[in-house]
Amino acid sequence: MDSLTQIVLGAAVGEATLGKKVGNKALLYGAIAGTIPDLDVFFGRLTDTITAIEWHRGFSHSLAFCVLMSPLFGWLVNKIERKSNLGWKSWGILFFWGFITHSILDVFTTWGTQLFWPFDLRLAFNSIFVIDPFYTLPFLIFTLITLFKKRTSISRRKINRFSLILSSFYLINSLILKSFINMRFESALEDQNIEYLKLSSRPAPFSVLLWNANVETEDAYLIGDYSFFDTKPIAFKAYPKNRSASAEIESYKNVQRLIDIAKDWYIIEEKNGQWMFNDLRFGLIPRKEGEPYFAFSYQLEEVDGEIQATEVPKTRDDAEYVMIMLLERIKGN
Repeated sequence: MDSLTQIVLGAAVGEATLGKKVGNKALLYGAIAGTIPDLDVFFGRLTDTITAIEWHRGFSHSLAFCVLMSPLFGWLVNKIERKSNLGWKSWGILFFWGFITHSILDVFTTWGTQLFWPFDLRLAFNSIFVIDPFYTLPFLIFTLITLFKKRTSISRRKINRFSLILSSFYLINSLILKSFINMRFESALEDQNIEYLKLSSRPAPFSVLLWNANVETEDAYLIGDYSFFDTKPIAFKAYPKNRSASAEIESYKNVQRLIDIAKDWYIIEEKNGQWMFNDLRFGLIPRKEGEPYFAFSYQLEEVDGEIQATEVPKTRDDAEYVMIMLLERIKGN
């Protein structure tokens, strides 16, 4: 999830853990704990694009990190907050819950987390977008209210507990909605007599009211979307795999690493003499002029016998147009 959401979740967890004993300091250190796992992004800037992708939500989002680093941060904060006289274990428990809830929340997203690192298993429920105002804003409001309540106030604990229950209910509900959505897509494929190998669905940006689906067939990937306000049948657009055309470049080790990252949801295509790797899991971005393009694409370039990947940047104009089109699409077709 985005940084603000993780800060809010961490603060609420910190309050639930030590708020009664240290007041707003529990929210502060909880917010810090909710931020720390995502610092892997900064370490990723020190290496190449593919390695940075592999590192993201890896060790820093694992159970191993929670267990190993919580005592260290607990010891450090105990040194800073000696007057609290809580001991490193109490602070360590706060950081453990801050870390683990961060990772569990990220499991609900499309990117997922390597919760069981070092095992090569990335858990991704694909039921919530990385930025979801319907999840974050109520959570933020209740946490701010908690901030201004007295440490010993019973209402403070009740408000914070309610915010955690409400946010958890939203996540559970997203899984229920996903099951319903999958049935919708499966029904549409059956009605259109489309034979397919597998289907993957995920919410569109900022809401669980609009969902996207990738469908793998023998020769192509189909992409469709569905809004809860739709009145017309689901339409799918085909994107040919063209595996034979990209067979040579796929033999490179770094391209194979990208394929593993994309979990086989990918298309490699050549445009104007430039090979592009498209990760299909994150859908398409509509363009004001021209065809939509994939949210995560990488330029592939051969350098000294190896392939180097460079992520294609997004522009501000894209973001503004996407928001307009997204709101229109949520209204239904």
